[in-house]
Amino acid sequence: MNSPISRRNLIKAVGATALISPLAHGGAAPEMPSEGPATPKICLGIGDDGVSTSSPNDEGMRRIKQLGVDHVLTGGPPIPWKEEQIRSLMDRLKTGGLVLGNLMIYGFPKTIYGRPGRDEEIEKVRQSIRAAGRAGLPVVEYNFYAHRIVEGYYAETGRAGAGLTAFDYDRVKDLPPLPEEGVHSLEEMWANITYFLKAVVPVAEESGVRLALHPNDPPAPLSRGSGQIMGNLEGWKHLVDIIPSKSNGITYDCGVTKEIGEDPVAVCRYFGERDCINHVHFRNVRVQKPREKYTEVFIDEGQVDMFAVMKELVRQKYPRLIYPEHPRALDADRERPGFHPYYPGGGGYTGFAYNVGYTRAMLQAALES
Repeated sequence: MNSPISRRNLIKAVGATALISPLAHGGAAPEMPSEGPATPKICLGIGDDGVSTSSPNDEGMRRIKQLGVDHVLTGGPPIPWKEEQIRSLMDRLKTGGLVLGNLMIYGFPKTIYGRPGRDEEIEKVRQSIRAAGRAGLPVVEYNFYAHRIVEGYYAETGRAGAGLTAFDYDRVKDLPPLPEEGVHSLEEMWANITYFLKAVVPVAEESGVRLALHPNDPPAPLSRGSGQIMGNLEGWKHLVDIIPSKSNGITYDCGVTKEIGEDPVAVCRYFGERDCINHVHFRNVRVQKPREKYTEVFIDEGQVDMFAVMKELVRQKYPRLIYPEHPRALDADRERPGFHPYYPGGGGYTGFAYNVGYTRAMLQAALES
């Protein structure tokens, strides 16, 4: 007598039939989910160590494309930008199958410090934003530091001798102000950026450009005596409330979010629901004391739930760039002649390849879920 069919065997049989039937009937096998108009778009930077030179050449663009990356960012030229400069860069990247999605703007210190001559600088920024809009560039990123206290970075050793980047505020909290920068209170810095935003956000709106301010990183309480307007969540929220607009947004960095002691998913949801996440940095950290002591670790370890962050971005249908930055130092990079990491314990192309692969796995899994 034949034995009865068990529930387990029945499930196996049904599953096997489901897998085989599309091919048996001439159908195409399903493909892996991919980036689309309403998904995050993985990017790398032109000028990232070992990835590409500061000017896109064929070899550098090929290295990026070999990782399945179609979008890039880079630093912009000196202000004021010209439309033809941006178009030329975008056209050059197109020859390598790449799309420019973000340019970093810089060169306005008088504006940051509230000094005479800031109106002339701001006009150059306004001209640059208009040029970006005419060229079709969607995002312009910027910083607004009185001082960036990178002196607190140092290298740590991770798994199997890999390089990690650590920060300790105790090492730098007593550093004196630099003469060329001076000391600027939190109130002064807020007044300066408010003046700036009121002048540039309307131009960005008219030009169809989104501005993305990166949080203070390291987010130490003071930076050589000056306040850090983007050093805590209260500051991030205040920034986007100064002029509520999709053109007045932030670079959401899940690593910095954890560094300041906040929940990366909840913060991502807060700013995403207000449509003011204009760029994303995707990296992981291990925090000992919020804002003051932490280690940037491999993207697959640390205290940030990277999959939860990616699922939240996918849920929001966030459509702009996501940058798996700050690669860890691997021997394959460190043994390369001329290797110069941007941060102590930082890596290059091999580290970026690892970050891209991990980020793509998170994205594909999130799209399936």
